[in-house]
Amino acid sequence: MTQETFKNTVFILKDEMYRFAKRFVMSSDEAEDVVQDLMMKFWQKRDELEQFGNFKSYALKSVRNECLNRLKHHDVKIGFADMQLHRSELYSMDVDNLKDYIIGFINQLPEKQKMVIHLKDVEEYDVSEISEMLEMEENAVRVNLMRARQKVKEQISQLMSYEKRSITR
Repeated sequence: MTQETFKNTVFILKDEMYRFAKRFVMSSDEAEDVVQDLMMKFWQKRDELEQFGNFKSYALKSVRNECLNRLKHHDVKIGFADMQLHRSELYSMDVDNLKDYIIGFINQLPEKQKMVIHLKDVEEYDVSEISEMLEMEENAVRVNLMRARQKVKEQISQLMSYEKRSITR
């Protein structure tokens, strides 16, 4: 694979890979590191990349795997404490920040649901494409998407009822 071919087939995915990585690691710097490391690996194995039919799917699988590997090495207790603090902060914000609330709710979802809702509702992939990327059955993708949306909807409803109670007091 030539440098030009690499640039036109692999490097153009860097922004999408970054957004996907950021959903996992929650840090811009860490997400950039993931993408940079993967780009270096892809460049080193550029001659082998042509064997993949759908490189975009392969690249996003690689991002997912790299992020999960990095997350395994972080201190779980610190992450849990940070999440609890972030969660309590979410409930004390104004309703005007609904987008921030929704992002926070999505980030609290289990990993599969978080990945599925991101790929479907943010990146706008079809269920079949998500199924291939995450190596899941299409029905499993649909179920995870439905559960993720339901949890986010329930949390928004709780937030709204909490806000109504706070306003009327």
